[in-house]
Amino acid sequence: MDVLLVDTALALVFVAFVSLIRPLRFLGVRTRRTATVLAAAGLALFLLGLFLPVSPPRFEGPRMTLDEVLPVYQFGEAHEIRIQAPPERVFAAVKEVTAREIRFFRLLTWLRSPHFGAARESILNPAADQPILGVALRSGFVLLREEPGREVVLGMIVCCGRRRPPRDADEFQSLQGSLARAAMNFHLTDEGGGVTRLVTQTRVAASDASAERRFAVYWRLIYPGSAFIRHMWLRAIRERAELRP
Repeated sequence: MDVLLVDTALALVFVAFVSLIRPLRFLGVRTRRTATVLAAAGLALFLLGLFLPVSPPRFEGPRMTLDEVLPVYQFGEAHEIRIQAPPERVFAAVKEVTAREIRFFRLLTWLRSPHFGAARESILNPAADQPILGVALRSGFVLLREEPGREVVLGMIVCCGRRRPPRDADEFQSLQGSLARAAMNFHLTDEGGGVTRLVTQTRVAASDASAERRFAVYWRLIYPGSAFIRHMWLRAIRERAELRP
């Protein structure tokens, strides 16, 4: 509800500002005065959506190692795809897929963290032909768990303020203070007949109310792009895994 409200508000504001230049009569905005009212309504809905109370999601699906790593969380997204390839080939594709193979990945991550010229390597600024999980592990993420052929779980501290990235899974869990822990996984299930179900989830757990409020604003702004990237990421894994030797 909160993300939908923010997205709707942004759409209203966009329509309103375009209509201030030239009213979009086909959308019912016939005057600049109407556009001004629409812009004000959109901004009000936007602010309301940003600061609504957090409603933690709950995901259905197979039992995963991620459930042990981060069982309680306030924010999250889940996506899945079925792939015509055995689990070992899908798992290899998960580990090897690159930013170039994930359509729009580098564009959307650049929009999220704009930069010009040389910049430090990160998940938001990956080399085009390096495995994306490898880039993540070199730039702030830490490997939390790995079961070859079944699941890999990565984690990162995503809020609040500047802090040293955790060195390992134990430090990821033991860090103190006002912060938010994010964990991301890829989980494989062999469905038989050469079909593998690949599920990916992202979960974020805030340590206190302050971190929850601060991260909620960020999450509601970036969620649509994040969900789209994850969808394209799964498609890239499928395309790589389904390539015949």
